[in-house]
Amino acid sequence: MKTDIEIAKEAKMQPISQIAASLGIKDDDLEPYGKYKGKVSLSFSKMEKKGKLILVTAITPTPAGEGKTTTTIGLADGIKRLGENVVVALREPSLGPVFGVKGGAAGGGYAQVVPMEDINLHFTGDFHAIGAANNLLAAMLDNHIHQGNSLNIDPRRITWKRAVDMNDRQLRFITDGLGGKANGVPREDGFDITVASEIMAILCLSSSIDDLKEKLSNIIVGYTYDDKPVTAGQLNAQGAMTALLVDALKPNLVQTLEGTPAFVHGGPFANIAHGCNSVIATKTALALGDYVVTEAGFGADLGAQKFFDIKCRKAKLEASAVVVVATVRALKMHGGVPKTALKGENIEALKAGMPNLMRHVSNIVNVYKLPCVVAINRFPDDTDAEIETVSEECKKLGVNVVTSTVWADGGAGGVELAKEVIRLCGVESKQELCYEDEASPEEKAEAIAKRIYGGTGVTFTTNAKKQLALIKELGFSSLPVCMAKTQYSFSDDPTKICAPENFEITVRNAKVCAGAGFIVMLTGDIMTMPGLPKVPAAEKIDVDSEGNISGLF
Repeated sequence: MKTDIEIAKEAKMQPISQIAASLGIKDDDLEPYGKYKGKVSLSFSKMEKKGKLILVTAITPTPAGEGKTTTTIGLADGIKRLGENVVVALREPSLGPVFGVKGGAAGGGYAQVVPMEDINLHFTGDFHAIGAANNLLAAMLDNHIHQGNSLNIDPRRITWKRAVDMNDRQLRFITDGLGGKANGVPREDGFDITVASEIMAILCLSSSIDDLKEKLSNIIVGYTYDDKPVTAGQLNAQGAMTALLVDALKPNLVQTLEGTPAFVHGGPFANIAHGCNSVIATKTALALGDYVVTEAGFGADLGAQKFFDIKCRKAKLEASAVVVVATVRALKMHGGVPKTALKGENIEALKAGMPNLMRHVSNIVNVYKLPCVVAINRFPDDTDAEIETVSEECKKLGVNVVTSTVWADGGAGGVELAKEVIRLCGVESKQELCYEDEASPEEKAEAIAKRIYGGTGVTFTTNAKKQLALIKELGFSSLPVCMAKTQYSFSDDPTKICAPENFEITVRNAKVCAGAGFIVMLTGDIMTMPGLPKVPAAEKIDVDSEGNISGLF
């Protein structure tokens, strides 16, 4: 089998103007970035929605891999093969993970979005713009303090960090402003990776330029000596920040290997933010396509939960169907089998790992009240008996199982899944949410922990209680809660795999993202600046004398 990048390079891409034309986008509404990618006018996101929204999510991630993005792309190609007008809506990859552990994030095999190298690297410059806006705000904040600090900002209580789109643990905690009076005020500081910046979340939840500017102005950057919040608006930074982001706000149009239109736009972390592509891209796709296939980050307990309770709540979106992606290999890992021993039929281990899948499926069906299908991303070593075991268990919840071979077969391997998804889109349903707006932040966290994670409740540290008291005092109680939690477990302990029971979630910190419009509750050891592994993916990436890139996956 060829590598992903070899397959991508052999693709015969259509000019981006041709892809745009297939959606009814005229030249005046398309800004080409070279031959095969472009930005689309914001006007389409304001049009009436006509499409059915399909969410692709997954079981709890394992080192065996699940293939959520690959399935999302292959499903869309499968729907297209059935003669339907379909659009994909995905997040943009972050450079940090591309050079770190994950490698590329544009799908895989014969289910990819292209141009793969561009999408995985600089693309259309959106992440650079977000980083620049983030760091402009940081510079204006420190300059304000240096120039006399008329807002009475306490340098010890600055919450706004600088950002860079790279995994660089060295920058997590730094001391800056050294070198004497002319070089600023010495203080403790740090960097977040760009996808963890609140500006990334803001861009992905904004509906217009005016909405973007208002959200930016509401960002809390720190507190005064008398405990009053200081905002970007008080620093008069929102206009310049918006100027840096005005092009980045426009959704990016590319294509799959089979010519299906794809909007790839925005990329907030699913741990500490909501982990979905932009509202503008999703609404644009819904205005132009009859079916829109999108995905949410990590497993359904993180990505899907935030997709519904944050993105859909804020943007007034409703899904018509949900796909939960799983692999037999990953379920066997949840059943206790090490990665090195996954080959060969093992029904006992598979059954032991099935509760993880069943909890995710139950949440979709019983909490969010949506039609659901389980897509088994099939590997050559999977046996018919193993597939049948998964199918029998899912039938108990009234959910069908369909195997997918899109990695090897492209859209042809997703046709059966496409048929089931289209059928589900015709089933009458009414999307519900996990909690009500009026609930307190603590009640919202309890609802997520009990209804989605399967835990017994939430414990708040003394520090978290103090922070939540301030958040409520400032009038932010009605905001949705964004749980920052490990992706490897329903609990906040990454070692508790499968479907743990009788556990509590411990919230150790809480902060309000007043611009993005949600309260982040941090559990476990979540970091906003990852580090590189012992052997980073960057070591395998190279360029030949003709400029051809290799090693991206």
